Amino acid sequence: MLHAFDPVHLEYVHPGTGLNTVVFLCILGDKRMFRLDGKVALVSGAGRGMGFGIAQALATQGAHVVVNDFHLDRAESAARQLQEMGFKASAQAADLTDRAAIFAMVDRVKAEVGTVDIFVHNAGIPAQGWGYTPFLQSPESEWNAWLQLNLHGLMHACQAMLPAMQEKGWGRIVAINSDAARTATGMGLCAYGAAKAAAIGFIRNLSGEVGPHGVTANALSLGTMNNWEGSEKIAKRGTSVGRAGSPQDVGAAVTYLASTEAEWVNGQVLPVNGGGVVS
Repeated sequence: MLHAFDPVHLEYVHPGTGLNTVVFLCILGDKRMFRLDGKVALVSGAGRGMGFGIAQALATQGAHVVVNDFHLDRAESAARQLQEMGFKASAQAADLTDRAAIFAMVDRVKAEVGTVDIFVHNAGIPAQGWGYTPFLQSPESEWNAWLQLNLHGLMHACQAMLPAMQEKGWGRIVAINSDAARTATGMGLCAYGAAKAAAIGFIRNLSGEVGPHGVTANALSLGTMNNWEGSEKIAKRGTSVGRAGSPQDVGAAVTYLASTEAEWVNGQVLPVNGGGVVS
């Protein structure tokens, strides 16, 4: 017999890699916590990396995950990987800086699998790439690229998806943010950090408008992640945990915020940074 908070673990073998993923499920009485059965989750920038980790975590909990990416082939490949693992997934390409493309994508999703219940705005790097440019050398076009994706893209997407969520009386918005919004990195990330800080301001204010309608809006503030060369060395000396963050770390946190159990968490920014910044 399962008792409250008895852990149950499931082991998946990734097709083609032989790598095992052990997923621990928390049980409350006879009910598995954080289940997302029947929900449709759209994750932007989910064709690889952190976005794919988020998509896999949500799919593991029973959601139909719509994998969005700027590149259709990458979105389709990621969705196919999830399907091969036995999960429900589909692909949608759209430029998250293009309002018309976002609304068209949401309409396609509605026609194919239903209205979006969970939106995770993970896409955060413009099509032209990072560009660690010191502020005094940075062109205005670079500032705009960061703002268009991290702030305006988030706002456009919320306008596209929130009406259906509010009509249902249930929905989740999760913005993937960064500790660059609240710390001095010294890495040429002024425009990026400013855009992320603006997104946090938007999420906090949005939460007050959507909360009465059964919708929550929250953000994750990520620290040093393992998706760039040299990250482990920096994380080893800069975090109390002593390692860089992984797609699985991010996916677990998003799954909690996307769940019914997190309905009393609204307008918050959850640090997921290995103890690198404590506030």
